[in-house]
Amino acid sequence: MMAWRGARGSGGFMVRAVYVGLTCGVLLGLFLYPTDLQRQEEQGDLLQPLLFLALVLCSMSLYFVVSLMDPGYVEHDEEEKEPVSDEKEAMNSQEALNLRLRRCGYCLLKQPMRARHCQACRHCVRRYDHHCPWIYNCVGERNHPFFVAYLAVQLVVLLWALPVAWSGLDFEHPSWAWFQYNLLLLLSFLVVAIFTVVMTLLLGCHLYLASHNTTTWEFMSRHRISYLRDCEVENPFDRGIFLNLWQFFCACRLIAWETLYAEVGGHTV
Repeated sequence: MMAWRGARGSGGFMVRAVYVGLTCGVLLGLFLYPTDLQRQEEQGDLLQPLLFLALVLCSMSLYFVVSLMDPGYVEHDEEEKEPVSDEKEAMNSQEALNLRLRRCGYCLLKQPMRARHCQACRHCVRRYDHHCPWIYNCVGERNHPFFVAYLAVQLVVLLWALPVAWSGLDFEHPSWAWFQYNLLLLLSFLVVAIFTVVMTLLLGCHLYLASHNTTTWEFMSRHRISYLRDCEVENPFDRGIFLNLWQFFCACRLIAWETLYAEVGGHTV
């Protein structure tokens, strides 16, 4: 489900416009200058240029999906939804499990376990990871797998674009005129190099978090989160790397984290 809350306002439009502008600028630099992609295009060998453009289109599509998608907002009328889900059954059995849900001090809703209120989005978000200014949206239970997929595809594009941009630069006779002529390609190379480092670090961090079934918020603020601080085990949601990754990428429904928490002896939220 698309949540257009994240798309509202001039802030979201500006962020996405900057992303599109940077992407198009880098593409122009790679195809207007004598890079490997341009030479292949001129020779009629279109396989690699078309594949590169397809990857760029895929990364842009994932970006907009993650940016506009509902990250897992806790809705006002959620308790009245039918049919009854596994999550609702777990919430209805909280007294029996001796678990107590926290009520949000901002939107006054009962927060499912692992949810947190995002002041930027003004909503509680399930399995809250962080609010990402680059996508102008929260990363939560619904869009976190797509966010990791976006990082992976974007990194592939950047790793491909880096040597392509370098192939168009000839440093044998540098001069002011040469610098002016190659300014767009130089800027493209610089942007690609910086984002390659950033995307590599982000993808590595989020794959690590997913493999341990934890979030950025839980990893950074464990001492402040009662259901982790008071639990008998270090991570009550960890089921092993393979099961964690399977649950992260392949779960087709919201997960009742309260049930998993109760299984390992958690007592309070």
